[in-house]
Amino acid sequence: MTHFVEEFPGRIIKTDKGEFLYFGGTAYLGLQTQLEFQELFIDNIKKYGTNYGASRKSNIRFSIYEKVEQYLSKLVGSESCVTLSSGYMASQLVSRFFTSEEYTCYHTPLTHASLFQAEQQFYESYEQLQEDLNKNPKNTIPIVLLDSIDFIGNNYPDFNSLKKMDLSTTILVVDDSHGLGVLGAQGEGIFKILKQLNAKELIVCGSLGKGFAIQAGVIFGSSKRIKALTNTSFFGGASPASPASLATLLEAEAIYTIQRKKLFENNNYLSKKLSNYSLFTKAGNHPTFTFMDEKLTEYLFKNNILVTSFNYPEKNSPLMSRIVVSAHHTKKDLDVLVKIIDSYILLSDKS
Repeated sequence: MTHFVEEFPGRIIKTDKGEFLYFGGTAYLGLQTQLEFQELFIDNIKKYGTNYGASRKSNIRFSIYEKVEQYLSKLVGSESCVTLSSGYMASQLVSRFFTSEEYTCYHTPLTHASLFQAEQQFYESYEQLQEDLNKNPKNTIPIVLLDSIDFIGNNYPDFNSLKKMDLSTTILVVDDSHGLGVLGAQGEGIFKILKQLNAKELIVCGSLGKGFAIQAGVIFGSSKRIKALTNTSFFGGASPASPASLATLLEAEAIYTIQRKKLFENNNYLSKKLSNYSLFTKAGNHPTFTFMDEKLTEYLFKNNILVTSFNYPEKNSPLMSRIVVSAHHTKKDLDVLVKIIDSYILLSDKS
């Protein structure tokens, strides 16, 4: 069911079908409507303007880009990085770069569309991917592309399927849109975890909008790879991220720390409450609870709770629903959610 809104959905969402307690979306730190964060953003808009439409290759350049990229590289643990206008642009730049005959691309199950080019498809199973990877043409470099968070636990936190592969000759490309700003003690995401897999090369890309609450994307990798990516016409011909957004990311570290602590507490609280229910799948410490029971989604809706629910990855795919915990939720919100889920389980057991 589609719901239309006229304002940003926080812990409460107002739709054309009424008002609901909202456990969906990707505003993990709850910052998009947080007053202190908004004021910081507005101050930076006054300084840098609402938008900057020139190429990063222009003769006039904001120093904020290099400052933020140095900060993010240090945070994540990569040699270098570059920012772009969105996570989709970041993933597309990387995936487009590897479309020549020099490379063979392998997309793991449930890889996000941002890492695809025309006619490419993902594998239904890691077993089939492994089989084909073993047969990889010897004159091409294999590229394995995946999402760090697939919401059913295949990848993060253990990456067990990747651990079974010999990645010594493989370039690993990972979209960490749902991990950046969210996972790790400082929101560094999963770069350091993936480094332990000892791939020939590691590239991590993704959105800064979900965890850091700004409109921007980023690519992490070696200095050599980042230089090659930024020397493409795709990068040079595109407008960059808003300098006001990036300045806000740099200046909001204290706010991020506070909100991330709240998120961890909420996630841990709900995890303990729902740990006995087999209908939920949880990917490590990520603050999402995935389920495939359409009747539960309907029951929550009837009890004024709205969750993320849509057919994924295609319109003919099974309906995938997930409860998303955010820093802006209160303990009372979580208790209400658990009470309704408990009542649904009780009714299901009786029927």
